[in-house]
This record gives sequence, C-alpha cells and structure tokens, in this order.
Amino acid sequence: MSGDNRTPYEMIGGADTLARLVDIFYDHVKQHPDLAPLFPDDFTEVKERQYQFLTQFLGGPTLYSDIHGHPMLRARHMRFPIGTIQAQAWLSCMQKAMDQAGLEGEIRDHIFDRLRLTAHHMVNQWEQQ
Repeated sequence: MSGDNRTPYEMIGGADTLARLVDIFYDHVKQHPDLAPLFPDDFTEVKERQYQFLTQFLGGPTLYSDIHGHPMLRARHMRFPIGTIQAQAWLSCMQKAMDQAGLEGEIRDHIFDRLRLTAHHMVNQWEQQ
C-alpha cells in the first residue's frame, strides 16, 4: 500500500468488488444468530446503504453523503442494541466476506483495521460484570 496513490476503493477494484463484498457479507449476516434479529427481513435498503457508505469510507465517490447527509454512524445505530458480541459477529461476517470476495494482503488488513475501529465505535450496550 505504501507508495501507491490509489484509494483503497480503487485498490480493491472499485464498484464491482465492493458490490460483491456487500452481497456476500449480508448472506453471512442473515445466517448469524447474533446479527440477523437486528435487521429487517428485506435486506435491499440495508445493502444499498452499506454499499454507499463503504464506497465513501474507502475513498470512492461520496454516495452516502450525497444521498443521506453526514454518516453519523453511531447516532444512526443507537436504536439498535449493539454489544461487543454483535460487533465481533459483524467483524466475523466481514472477515468471511473478504475471504470469499478475494480481498487479501496489505489493503485487506488496512480496510479491516478501519472497520474494526468502526464496529467497536458502534457498541452502545455493555455486558454487566
């Protein structure tokens, strides 16, 4: 990645790769017992928003902001009970999706590290000690 002036979005192959990643990711989410209950039965809108967000998050066109305004991820997710279990489940599904979509190497690590920070930022429920 160092010395490469392309954005992560460009480095992974742009729109086609990202659309495939999002589709695969939500196939895993639908099956995950800790995540599926948080989502509607119809994933169409959720997948579209995720695609728009990840496009922008990875340095592609500002699709999400152009349509929905500032992402305000934490505020938009506060109505959902997200604990560390859900954050880890989300990351596990993304890891599997990245494997299946063929993302690998330094760029994959970079993207996953950023997503890990984001997933843990969404946590709004803490398990009792």
